[in-house]
Amino acid sequence: MQATDFPMIFRKRYVPDETVALKDDIILSCTKDLMLTKWIALKPRKDIAHGVSAYFINDGIKVSKVYDKNDTIVYWYCDIIRTLHDEEANSIVFEDLLIDVIVHENGRMQIVDVAEAADACEEGIISTDLLLQALRILDTLAAKVYTGEFSRLQAIINEAEAQSSSI
Repeated sequence: MQATDFPMIFRKRYVPDETVALKDDIILSCTKDLMLTKWIALKPRKDIAHGVSAYFINDGIKVSKVYDKNDTIVYWYCDIIRTLHDEEANSIVFEDLLIDVIVHENGRMQIVDVAEAADACEEGIISTDLLLQALRILDTLAAKVYTGEFSRLQAIINEAEAQSSSI
């Protein structure tokens, strides 16, 4: 796939309710199962400056290697996502299903925003089906971290990052 064939990508959040075009993200590669991107933080933050992300479309996760302004790895951030592909419009919407996992460099895992997801379901912002999907994906992702299989996902990002910096 050539760069001109890459789809427009969007991030849909439920809390707050917003859809943002990720027009400044650089798509490194894209297949029907995996998209790799480089990005700069949408909103300036003291702790996060830029990163590299892999959207594992079939697994329902986006894994990001996050850096600070000094190019030091802050952590690996995993979003639980649902992917909506519109072939006619050549666009992909990555819906953030609220639950996230942070994997620190020392291997410690932190699961965040589960209560936010439960509240969103109670308030009718997301459906019970979406919440259940997010919880099942969370379970699978946590198992990957516990068993060491997460390193395979990290390796895919590291390789893409190395290839993009040599261009």
